[in-house]
Formats: sequence, structure tokens, C-alpha cells
Amino acid sequence: MREVVIVEGCRTAVARRKGKLANYRPDELAAVVLDELIARANVSKEDVEDVILGCVTQINEQGGNIARTAALIAGFPTHVPGVTIDRQCGSSQQAVHFGAQAIASGDMDIVIAGGVESMTRAPMFSNMKEAEPSEKLTSAYEIVNQGISAEKIADKWKFTREQLDAYSLQSHQRAVAAISSGKYEREIVPIEVYLENGTMETFKIDEGPRKDTAIDILAGLKTVFKDNGKITAGNASQMSDGASAVLLMSVEKATELGLKPKARIAARAVVGSDPTLMLTGPIAATEKVLNKANLTLKDMDRYEVNEAFAPVPLAWLNDTGGDMEKLNVNGGAIALGHPLGATGTKLLVSLIHELERIEGRYGLLAICEGMGMANATIIERL
Repeated sequence: MREVVIVEGCRTAVARRKGKLANYRPDELAAVVLDELIARANVSKEDVEDVILGCVTQINEQGGNIARTAALIAGFPTHVPGVTIDRQCGSSQQAVHFGAQAIASGDMDIVIAGGVESMTRAPMFSNMKEAEPSEKLTSAYEIVNQGISAEKIADKWKFTREQLDAYSLQSHQRAVAAISSGKYEREIVPIEVYLENGTMETFKIDEGPRKDTAIDILAGLKTVFKDNGKITAGNASQMSDGASAVLLMSVEKATELGLKPKARIAARAVVGSDPTLMLTGPIAATEKVLNKANLTLKDMDRYEVNEAFAPVPLAWLNDTGGDMEKLNVNGGAIALGHPLGATGTKLLVSLIHELERIEGRYGLLAICEGMGMANATIIERL
């Protein structure tokens, strides 16, 4: 199997739902990232062999294979194909895995993997319309929404509301500090956006983090999914709009083109998990990917575990024995937002840049997914 490297990566700043990207079509948003990715890598669009994008709510402007339409909007030649995939919150991370597998097997040399989601213009679950789960499914499993899953995890791991809110406050504080120190500037593609008042501005700073949040504010929020529960809007990920992508190559092709890769993909894993708890998959996925890489969690310099809800990374820390000082060090989805299909490569891009800043070697990315699944990826900085 051939070695797969990441040559370049970039993302948009993440906007709140109905925020600064509300008037931006998601196909055009993805096109901006695809175009910038190629420009930063200084390679030819003609040489790209596939564009694989994750997108969860494939309806309206996100329907009709948005990977293909975005590539055409971005000016890729017609011979460059595109495909859109849905592995729920890990869709763009799965896009990386599929692209890496194509390269490792020798089928391709250059693949773009990424994702896009406008939760403003294609609201979550709008593609499901009035459909209900199959009775054959519900007779076999307790099918609940993710908020109830998060409540069940909090109860099973005996997390208190105070612990969840404290973690959430930390996410905002870390994100605000990262933005203030310019840590995200290099990875973000500035975008000119029209606002509701008709003015234009350059959107280049993540919109979600709140400087003014505090523990008493979080404690005052009502629970959303369960009376006397623990999950609120404050300790859950924000609904968001955004796009992200990475450029994958075989190491041989990168050498041929005279490019210096940023990282190599050391190992990939995907698992199924309990469809009722649903969000615990990153624990098993982490164990699996570490075994495949013949590494331990102590070898990881940083890890990104998506903050779908505060109990998710806390349960992961509890069961893996991870170090809080290595986890989501620049904030996570509770503060920065979670544009479903884009989150995987968004976090991967941020992880690569963080490893570069600290001169770290290994990074781990793990994301929980709807109906009980998770992807995990280990990268090695080059």
C-alpha cells in the first residue's frame, strides 16, 4: 500500500446559523474553498482525479451532488469528477478516508477531500421531510435523537450539569484565546459576504465563540431535550455554516511535483457503535486506530474529538485516559460551531496547523456520528 500525504488544507471561518454566511449558497461556498486549496498548493486543477465532499443534508442547493457542482463552479475541468457522501457528522473525515484509500491502492494520485454544510439554507433533517424510522428498526433498537443520547451518556458516566457547563465554558475560553492570538488566521479563507443591510464585509473570523459567556450564564439556560436534564444550548455544539477541504496525494506524486507535504495519514478507522447512545463511538474508534498505527494515546501530541455535546469528549477522556491539556486546545464545536458535513476536514486542517505551531509529531481526530458510528484518523506531521 502506498503512503498518503496531505499537501494542503484550508477552511472558511464558521458562521452561526442565520449568521454571516446566511446569504451564501453552499455550492458556491464549497467552490471558494476548492479554488483556494488548489491555489495554495500551486497545482493544476486538471491533475485532480476526484473531488469527494461530505454533506449531510443533501437537499435544495446541497442536493444534486454538490461535490460535482462546486467543482464546476470553481473552474475545474469537466473531466474532474465529484461525489458527495453522508456519514453524518464525520462525512468529510470519511471523505478523507475514501480519498486516501483510493490513493493507497494505486487507483489515483491526487484527490481533494472536504465538506460543506449550510445549516441555514438546508436546515438539519429537512431532507427527511415527514419520514419516520422503519418499524423494523424501532422494534430492534431504541431510536432517539442525539440530544437524548447525550442525556443518556451524561447519566451513564455520571456527569453533573456543572461539569458539562464548565467544559463548555472552557471551549469558549480556548476558542476566544486562539482567535485573539491569530492561531486560526493561516487556515481560513477570507470570503466577501453581503449582510442583511446590503453592505459587504470580509468574513474571516469564526462567529461562534462568545467572549462574554460565563458559568452563571450557562447555568441559567434551560434544558432542551429532557425536563430536569443536563443538555442545554450552552453545552451542545452550535448549528453552523462552513466549508473545508484538504489536498491528498501519494508521496510519489508529491515528490514528482516538488511539493512538501504537511503530514502523512498514519492510520484510519471507522466503527459502528450503540445506535441509542449513538455518540460513544470515538472511544472504540480511537482504540482501533491506535492499534492499526501501533501507537498509544501518549504518543499523540494533540487530539481533536468533536464536541457534539459536552458529554462526548468527557466520556472519551474518561475511558481513554486522555489528557485534557491535549484535547481541543483551541476550542471545539461548542464554541466554534459544527457545520455537519464540513466539520471533519475543518478539524483536520486545524489539527495540522496546531501540530506545526507546537512542532508536534502525531495528532488524532475522532468524530461521533448519527445512528452510532465514528471515524478516527491519525496523522503524522512531516
